[in-house]
Amino acid sequence: MNKFEITDDFYLDGKRIKIISGGMHYFRILPEYWRDRLEKLKALGCNTVETYIPWNLHEKHKGSFDFSGILDIAKYVRMAQELELMVILRPSPYICAEWEFGGLPYWLLKEDGMKLRCMYEPYIEHIREYYKVLFEIISPLQVTKGGPVIFMQVENEYGYYGDDGAYMEFLKNLMVEYGCEVPLVTSDGPWDESFKYGKVEGALQTGNFGSKGKAQFDIMRKKIGNKPLMCMEFWVGWFDYWGGEHHVGDLEEHVKDLDELLSEGHVNIYMFEGGTNFGFMNGANYYGKLEPDVTSYDYDALLTEDGQITDKYRAFQKVIGKYTVLPKVSPGSTIERKAYGKFEVTRTADLFHNLTNLAVPVETPYPVCMEKLNQGYGYILYESSLTELNCLEKIRLWKANDRANIFLNERPVLTLYDRELLCEHELEPVTCAAGKLDILVENMGRVNFTPIMEEQRKGIDGPVQLNGCIHYGWTIYTLPMEDLTKVDFSLPAGEGLPGFYEFQFEIDDPADTFLDISGWGKGIVLVNHFNIGRFWEVGPQKTLYVPAPLLKRGANTVIIFETEGKVSDTIQFCDEPKL
Repeated sequence: MNKFEITDDFYLDGKRIKIISGGMHYFRILPEYWRDRLEKLKALGCNTVETYIPWNLHEKHKGSFDFSGILDIAKYVRMAQELELMVILRPSPYICAEWEFGGLPYWLLKEDGMKLRCMYEPYIEHIREYYKVLFEIISPLQVTKGGPVIFMQVENEYGYYGDDGAYMEFLKNLMVEYGCEVPLVTSDGPWDESFKYGKVEGALQTGNFGSKGKAQFDIMRKKIGNKPLMCMEFWVGWFDYWGGEHHVGDLEEHVKDLDELLSEGHVNIYMFEGGTNFGFMNGANYYGKLEPDVTSYDYDALLTEDGQITDKYRAFQKVIGKYTVLPKVSPGSTIERKAYGKFEVTRTADLFHNLTNLAVPVETPYPVCMEKLNQGYGYILYESSLTELNCLEKIRLWKANDRANIFLNERPVLTLYDRELLCEHELEPVTCAAGKLDILVENMGRVNFTPIMEEQRKGIDGPVQLNGCIHYGWTIYTLPMEDLTKVDFSLPAGEGLPGFYEFQFEIDDPADTFLDISGWGKGIVLVNHFNIGRFWEVGPQKTLYVPAPLLKRGANTVIIFETEGKVSDTIQFCDEPKL
């Protein structure tokens, strides 16, 4: 039986070790590529891999658990062990990670009055039920049981959020109760209240920061005394959001900081590889305005989104080589990029005439949010007849998130985003003539940071006012876009309206490629029924990564769901990303 201890330093079976780790999230990388990325991590000189565990994927719907495919964390951890890598697990209910709702499941918000990340009993009970199942999976992976997991983390950056010490104590005790035998740590910014409120008795405090490593360690040393210094998140890049700029870090500064950190303590590089926010799993920030993260989680990491070695990788490898012997790793596979060129649209389909093919309509007097209808992600459409309204002049949506396309008689009249949803809007008077109102609302990704998380119900959670009067009588269609096999392509998409665009093409040799979405407005892309993520013409991301395992030798299908009706006759596959 192995033993990992934290005293004045880290010890494995009585031998002092230096942890040189890289962050890499199994749920952001296709399983077919896990070994390739782990081999590159080991070749860098790292002896450890770190990963979060996303509650919202493993328990997507209450009581329904999934640890298969891209969610097979046991397989991922065992694969790391095969490569003689140690593993750090961060199974906190909340992970941040620029991930949808910080990893919390959407269905928590179905309950009125839900309070997050504190000793609120309904929230606590959900954690108990989740951890009971989760630890049956991860407990056997601990070093004490012959696995590679050397320690686990309690919560995540809690000091940035709250000061409920009883909550932190509860989580620590629950982890132990359900089988955690390895040491525990916390991670927070090493400053003032964040470090103070994020700690819990019996867990080593580690720090998260991206610059001035020596100075940060000096601060931490004064607070934790004669204990090992570790940067749990050494931020070597940053994430991008729609409408913002692409972030690139200062390589020279990061190299200097890495050297200082390794000279005095231990490090986890965040991120070694960022990967991809497939589907609707991007998170968002809110500091005065909504900033939803893009599909790529490239993060300016040591490996690109598709696993290519960068100059940053090579520079870090040289530094790490000063502190350990770099192993010789023979790559198990060769991964190629290819440009497949252009393909023309095969057929199209209108959204409005496919609603009953995609969803069972819900009749209700008033709008209902996604969560109340057991929907977590995607789009939701509210439809109503205006039999008593002669002319539409004003509209207001109450408690609506995040983006609404409004149509009258299936013609666009208004698009509202973020703070625009808080106000009443005057329209050029539109004659209704017993018309039909449709409101298509998109969940752009729940905020993953700050107290606004408790206000992240999506769709419309309040009334709709027309000409100052609350309007009743709605039909609601939930559109998670998980299954598009029932879309009827005999009803072509209308000009300037939401619709589906299908591309059928053949290839001889599947390889990694990048889908250029220039000429399109906003929406999502499914490759052979797999949702590879969102696109939006505002940038900065201009291409979507398509991993080779999603493609097939022979016939392939791409479906684009476009909400703005801004389309191109073709799509193009390139051999490198565009930013």
